[in-house]
Amino acid sequence: MGEFDAAGELVMGGLLGRAVEPHAGEGHGHGHGTICLNCGTALIGPHCHECGQSGHVHRSLGAIGHELLHGVAHFEGKMWNTLPLLAWRPGDLTRRYVAGERARFVSPMAMFLFSIFTMFAIFQILGISTPTDLDSAKIKPAEAVQQETKKLENRRDHKIEKLAKLDTNDPDRAELQDDIAKANSQLADMKVAAAHLSHDSAAEEGYSKHVNTGWYTLDHGVEKWQKNPALMLYKLQSSIYKFSWLLIPLSLPFVWLLFFWKRQYKLYDHAVFVTYSIAAMSMLFIGITLLAAIGVSSEVLSTIAFVVPPIHICRQLKQAYGLRWRSAILRTIVLLWFIVIIAVLFLLILALLGIMG
Repeated sequence: MGEFDAAGELVMGGLLGRAVEPHAGEGHGHGHGTICLNCGTALIGPHCHECGQSGHVHRSLGAIGHELLHGVAHFEGKMWNTLPLLAWRPGDLTRRYVAGERARFVSPMAMFLFSIFTMFAIFQILGISTPTDLDSAKIKPAEAVQQETKKLENRRDHKIEKLAKLDTNDPDRAELQDDIAKANSQLADMKVAAAHLSHDSAAEEGYSKHVNTGWYTLDHGVEKWQKNPALMLYKLQSSIYKFSWLLIPLSLPFVWLLFFWKRQYKLYDHAVFVTYSIAAMSMLFIGITLLAAIGVSSEVLSTIAFVVPPIHICRQLKQAYGLRWRSAILRTIVLLWFIVIIAVLFLLILALLGIMG
């Protein structure tokens, strides 16, 4: 079912991207009539100049499939105009889009939606997800010792039963007796450790099980995290792509701080910069994930993951804002620290939403 879910996410990403992508610059051929079927205006070209509807209207079952594939593969030749610039000259793409060159490129928000949904679809196909076998008892030292003690006692009892069935002259008796003696020694040490941990565990239990901040929603959410951390981690993972758009408004103030004294740059310019940058990082992690799937070494992938983003951000800053290399590098260093703050804020918001949800 994971592959079907992933395919659904991929289609949804394409269709959502298509929904926010303007149709400017896309050729559909000439209309087959002289009157717009939507508003009744006389056509003077392939599109209605009043409502914007195409003069050519599909009316076949195959057209539905065409629209679906067009939405997923989306924007006809726009994607192939956008991806090379997004990868190598992201600042030029940002500057040209802000300046009004829109028809040939995928819009920032459409690119963002497509890349985010595609990234999580690939994660799902390859089975990359949060662990589902977390046990809250194993997280606590005292309970972990108790569980290990029980396992060790079961193994020792099994050997005692096996020893009782052997003849007195059986050569295996000595080995079993030695194993039982070692198990008894280990159990004694674990009981001592459990005794030392029992007091701390009781205090921790009282604190964690009876959190009382006076805010019922928060207290109940913390209790849910404690009872089923695996489920809460799964919800957190699901929230990351659903609320990934929050990264844009969270990033805007920090990017603005880098240029607040330069009045020629507006918040819209920074929003285009941020949205294209996040889309580029999503596409990068898609590439890293696929390289990992075909067996590329972790050292190479780690190098790519840590080296490429700063270089890409630096190039985008330099090209988009017309900076010198020294100024671009300095701002990149500051922005990397800002990104850490943004990531922490984003995860805190998601955690809070998970607790209150």
